[in-house]
Amino acid sequence: MTDTMVVESTIEQPVSGRRRRRGPRALLALAGPPFLLFLAVLAGWYVLSYQVLDEQRRFLLPPPHDVVEVAFLDAGNLEVLLRALALTAGVAMAGLAVAIVIGVGLGVLMSQARWVERAVYPWAVVLQTIPILALVPLIGFWFDFGLFSRVLVCVLIAVFPITSTTLFGLRGVDRGDHDLFTLYGASRADRLRKLQWPAALPAVFAGLRISAGLAVIGAIVGDFFFKQGEPGIGVLMEVYRQGLRSEQLFGAVILSSLLGLVVFWLFGWLARRVVGSWHETAADEPLAE
Repeated sequence: MTDTMVVESTIEQPVSGRRRRRGPRALLALAGPPFLLFLAVLAGWYVLSYQVLDEQRRFLLPPPHDVVEVAFLDAGNLEVLLRALALTAGVAMAGLAVAIVIGVGLGVLMSQARWVERAVYPWAVVLQTIPILALVPLIGFWFDFGLFSRVLVCVLIAVFPITSTTLFGLRGVDRGDHDLFTLYGASRADRLRKLQWPAALPAVFAGLRISAGLAVIGAIVGDFFFKQGEPGIGVLMEVYRQGLRSEQLFGAVILSSLLGLVVFWLFGWLARRVVGSWHETAADEPLAE
């Protein structure tokens, strides 16, 4: 075998390996364990509903088919839930958009100036350590209980992961790459645009995926406290809890979880489209391509 054939075979092996990972076995390996765990949880749910709880206390954990029938198959209940979910999703996405602008901006500034990092980052950590439930009533007193306050809660809870991961990604570039740009006399703007930012994208998208879920939580928390105007999904949860309407309550919880999963998967999909398969973090994902 010639040297050329050895090189070609070495190059083709990872590619063929990645092609095999996209087959039915890869899909089964990816979806099989979560599906089996889902079936186990569903079975445990039925056991608790029918074997542990008596009929008088079954409202604490109604069986899954009752939840589906009342919350999702009843057109009236489903319409109320979807309308509230749409409002909560709009608040969460608005807060997330603002958090992205602020978080990425602060991360870039801190990566370019140490004094900005020393001045801002400790206070960002302090803000992150304050329980959001302690801030929500104050935000309502200061800014009323409308849409602005709900969006602000989402921003406060979602901005720190974006800031920290952006800073980590921009600061994590290999020193040898920096030396190469210095050798060619690259400006600070060129270094940021052509070296640091592309290398930081995987970390940035990791922060976006975390913050996307946190923004949904922030929107629901805001609903619990800011009960003025059109009700979001958090307000419905409180109404259903007070009325012991457990089927609708579980339906609201399920829809809230699905909303968080959708936005998490959305940013994962965007990461694969933007970053592609060139980064080592994409190599371990069976469906990265």
